[in-house]
Amino acid sequence: MPPADVSSSRALNAILPLVSSGQPYEAHQKARTFASRYSKSGQYDTAIDVLFQSARELLKSGQQGSGTDLALFLLDVYENKGENVTDESRGKLTQLIVLTGSSGSWRKTIIDRAVVWSAKHGTCPAGDPDLHHYIGELLYKDGAFDAAEPHFLASGKRDSARLLAQMMVDWSAVGGVPGTFALRGTLPYLENGNILAARTFIVQFVNKILSSRPSLASSIQTSTLSVTDSSEVIFTTDNVLNFCQLAVMTCQRAQGDKNKAIRECWVRLCGTYQSKGGVLASREIRSVLGEIATLYFAVPPPRNQPDNPLGAMLSSMLGGGAPGGGPQRRVLTPGLTRPSTPGLD
Repeated sequence: MPPADVSSSRALNAILPLVSSGQPYEAHQKARTFASRYSKSGQYDTAIDVLFQSARELLKSGQQGSGTDLALFLLDVYENKGENVTDESRGKLTQLIVLTGSSGSWRKTIIDRAVVWSAKHGTCPAGDPDLHHYIGELLYKDGAFDAAEPHFLASGKRDSARLLAQMMVDWSAVGGVPGTFALRGTLPYLENGNILAARTFIVQFVNKILSSRPSLASSIQTSTLSVTDSSEVIFTTDNVLNFCQLAVMTCQRAQGDKNKAIRECWVRLCGTYQSKGGVLASREIRSVLGEIATLYFAVPPPRNQPDNPLGAMLSSMLGGGAPGGGPQRRVLTPGLTRPSTPGLD
C-alpha cells in the first residue's frame, strides 16, 4: 500500500486544478471516484485526505453543495475506518464547518453528522466536548443563539459555561427576564450532574448581567452572602436569579440521603421560591427540580409524576434517552460534586 500522501497527491493533482479553473462539478465527481476507490481498497487515510482537501477547496470557491457532499462522504469514511475523535480528525471537520458558511442548511447538515460520529467514536455520549464548544462559539458569533445553546450545554466545559453566560446576557438584552435566561443555563448543567459548569455559568451570568444592568442589584440586601471563602450569593431584584445561585450552592453540598440537613435545605429552598409563583412554579420547572432533587438528594420522585417535556428535551440534548415506561432513577454518589464523564473539565 503506497503512503497516503503520495497516493492522495496523484488524485489531488487531477482534482484541484479543476476547481481553480471553474469546473467544480468535474472536480466533485473525480473526488468521489478517487475516494470511493481508495475506501473500497482499505486505503482510508488516502480517501480522507482526498475528500478533505477537495471539500475544502470547493467550499472556498463557494460550492457549498458539492463541498458539503464531500464532507459527508468524509464522515462515511471515518465510520468505515472506525476513526476515533482526535485533534486531527476533529480539526478537519471544524475547518469544513466554518468554510460552509451560515447560509442555507449546509452547515447544520455537517454539524449534525459530525456530532453523531463524535458521540460514537469519542468518550462522551453527548458528543465530543471540544467539537460542541467550537460549534457553539461559531454559532454564537453568527448570532444564532438558539442553535448555539444546546452545544454549549452538551459540551459541559468551563469555557463553554462562560461563553453561554455571556450569550445569555446578550440574549436577555433583546428582551426577556434575566432569571429565565439564568434557568436555561443552570438547570441543564445541574440535571447533567455537572456542578462545575453550573457554578461557572451562574457566577459569570450574575456578574455580567449586573455590570450591564446595575438596577438589578438589590437595594434591600446590599452586601453579598458569603457561604464559603470561594462562594457567595449576590442578591438581586430577580427572585429566579437568586434561586439559581442558591440552588447551585445547595447541590454542591449534596450527599444524597446521607445529609438530612442539606436535603431539607433543598426542599425548603424550592418551596420558598415556588410559593412566590412565576416560572419556578410552572409544571415543567417543578418537574425538573424534582428530578434534580432525586439526583442530588435521593428524594424519591412522586408516584404519579406527570410527563416532563422540558426534562425530556434536556435529556435528549445532553445525550440521554427520552423517558419511556418507568423513569430511570439517577442518584449521584454522596459527596460527588461533578460527573466523572471523561472530557469534562
